[in-house]
Amino acid sequence: MIWVKICATTNLPDAQASLAAGADALGFIFAPSSRRIGTEQAARIISSLTDDIDKIGVFVNQTPAQVAEVAKQAGLTGVQLHGDEPADQMLEYRQAVGQRKIIKTLQARELLNSPDTLNGYLQSRQVIDAILLDAGSPGQRGGTGQTFDWIAAAPIVARVRAQMPVIIAGGLNPENVAEAIRLFTPWGVDVVSGVEREIGRKDEARLRSFVGAVRQTQATFR
Repeated sequence: MIWVKICATTNLPDAQASLAAGADALGFIFAPSSRRIGTEQAARIISSLTDDIDKIGVFVNQTPAQVAEVAKQAGLTGVQLHGDEPADQMLEYRQAVGQRKIIKTLQARELLNSPDTLNGYLQSRQVIDAILLDAGSPGQRGGTGQTFDWIAAAPIVARVRAQMPVIIAGGLNPENVAEAIRLFTPWGVDVVSGVEREIGRKDEARLRSFVGAVRQTQATFR
């Protein structure tokens, strides 16, 4: 089953709506962002969730110790390293966060310009659990609502998928997620702006449409 993460959760009603729609994971942004959440607020939301839901914290260029401390205080089950964290530091993050999931975000546009950057992360496949490909811009790492060049990036996605789980993000919405799944056959998908009614607030109808499109499309692969 394709793993569905609804990112940038900022309040309990949105968390509950995401889970009611069928999401497998919720994301909480602890980095500078218009969708940022505090550790205590995230902990209150997470304490109301069931154990079978992944609670993923998004961090940008924070030290392994800082990430581990927030993960512990908030009750996260996984961390998403969304900055410039180098491949040779992945073991440090693993040692810091223990058994929690580690997802490393890479920007597709940067990999298209410098494909060899991917090598070090693929060599860390025993340390990290998945690579997430996003479509951030130079001034905004995520949540842009824009897709990356899917056709150009298809070989990169295939390289990742051959080695470890790959998660597709960047501009996904209920209207295009089926196409992304058919093209990439990813392990997971991640959405923010495509299911919002305004920044930091989810739209229940779009949440249901997004997850429904994922489930309907994956059924065609059986």
